Amino acid sequence: MFGEFEEVVRRSVEISRSGLEADKVMPLSDAVERFVRPGMHIHIAHCYARSCAAINELARQFRGKDPGFTVSTLGFTGTMVSLFFEGLVKKAIATFYGDSYPMPGPNPVYQRAYREGAVEMEHWTILTFSLRLLAGAMDMEYIPAKSLAGTTMERENSDDYYVADTPGGGGIGMVRALRPDITVLHAWASDPAGNVICSPPYAENATSARAAGEGALVTVEKIVPPEFVRRYSHLVKVPSYLVRAVSVAPMGTHPGGMSNFGLEGEFMGYEVDREFLVGVREACRDEEKLKEWLREWVFGCADQEEYLARLGHERIWYLKGKSAPDSWTSELEDALEDVNPGPEYNQVEMMVAVGARVIARKARENGYRTILAGVGASNLAAWLAYYDLMEKGHDVDLMAEIGFYGYSPQPADPYIFNLRNVPNCRMLSDVNDVLGSLVGAESNRCVGSLGAGQVDRYGNVNSTAVPEHKLLLVGSGGAADVAAGAREVVILLDHLPVRLVEEVPYITCPGEKISAAVTTRGLLEKRDGELVLTGYFPEGDGDGEAEVAAIKENCGWDLEVAPDLERIEPATLDEIRSARMFDPHGFFLGKGA
Repeated sequence: MFGEFEEVVRRSVEISRSGLEADKVMPLSDAVERFVRPGMHIHIAHCYARSCAAINELARQFRGKDPGFTVSTLGFTGTMVSLFFEGLVKKAIATFYGDSYPMPGPNPVYQRAYREGAVEMEHWTILTFSLRLLAGAMDMEYIPAKSLAGTTMERENSDDYYVADTPGGGGIGMVRALRPDITVLHAWASDPAGNVICSPPYAENATSARAAGEGALVTVEKIVPPEFVRRYSHLVKVPSYLVRAVSVAPMGTHPGGMSNFGLEGEFMGYEVDREFLVGVREACRDEEKLKEWLREWVFGCADQEEYLARLGHERIWYLKGKSAPDSWTSELEDALEDVNPGPEYNQVEMMVAVGARVIARKARENGYRTILAGVGASNLAAWLAYYDLMEKGHDVDLMAEIGFYGYSPQPADPYIFNLRNVPNCRMLSDVNDVLGSLVGAESNRCVGSLGAGQVDRYGNVNSTAVPEHKLLLVGSGGAADVAAGAREVVILLDHLPVRLVEEVPYITCPGEKISAAVTTRGLLEKRDGELVLTGYFPEGDGDGEAEVAAIKENCGWDLEVAPDLERIEPATLDEIRSARMFDPHGFFLGKGA
């Protein structure tokens, strides 16, 4: 056919179809034993899945050996407490330390480590953390990152952050590259050589595999042939030369979940195991119960196969079935049997309703086109605002920091990273796109909705720590990035003196762009640089004198009352039912009035 070129064509076709038959597949226990050494800097990747199977194996092999690891990860959550509890971590680098699902909150294991100084804990924002990995992957010593400016993290991380002068005058924050020794990553599939298929959203993406000096240990749901990888090359995020070992670990991110978006027909996704995570959360409150839990689920399982056997077929298939995009219908139907349809409501539900009104008003008045929310009641307020705006003809897109863009939240589960929302996204991306560009760029048209541990009179936010009392909260997550980049930010929080303070002891987010704080008693808005009371929630038919007195009494500073103080209309039946539709289990809202 090709004449004198026949032989060279034949050879090239043969090579292109086969490639090299490298084989890096090995049991996870062998991979950890062979490639992980005491004293290493281990990065636990978040792309979007986290390798819980590998975390368990690290705990098994290094328990009682004082390995002195530095461990970096986007967030230390309940699934990672074994690393702290068993003394494997000397230094931790993260953006979050606490429980994240189904609702955010401090975790006693991380709090104790902070209080006792057992682990050196660095605090970063999600964007700056992700950018540090990107710098490491691109072999740059520093990379620009603006969202630490004005925060306590700016001072705490002075060894890895500085402000550089720019040619036009002024300065820009620069963060040092993060270069782990080895990265541990979970993904859907890999060929035997280690070309790794991930599925969006990508969170920090797979830059940590490129930044790691000794490459990556990868766990996957399945080993696939090379032709499968070529068919899904648009989802390959880690090339083989970066991979030291590939280990099969089905459901390796459990109790987390995995979306099979883009791989439908090839893999069956599985949802977050809510009951399992609630069990971990409860166990962490009592040291003996946690030891018992670890004996059962970590040290009592020789490997992932035994772990899954203990989990059981019925539970596994329940989680796989729950990953279907329309599974919310049956969950909601079951949950609504115990949900009060109203019109009674509690303080949190009133706060969510008013928060949604404030967000929607700001979007309409200022032409905002995107909303980015934090986890918790602030997320519910953003969801209600989204549907209100869309219903009234104002086009707006919801975003979530790990790479969700333009999603329509589905009922039954209020968790901001609910994987059933993935198929509803207009775009799936990563942290650098969402927080760095769609929120952080000059072109952004974003209003933020955030929760807070504390807020002071100037709008400064603390969600990290109360150093004087050696109390760890949770950390910045993406809050500081949103507060630095969005056009303006609305805060939602309980109205208590310990939450509304004269001056926050730790600045997680500077207050410059915090324009309003909706509490469980009223609305505080920024005027002349300070939060003042502009509206109160009614509790009866009086003139509001008692309500205003209670608001002032439960504020940590001498709260000024605006001359045009408003009596805010009660939550409507539609607002109450909409909020409860998204949170029928009452994780954020409580159990109603």
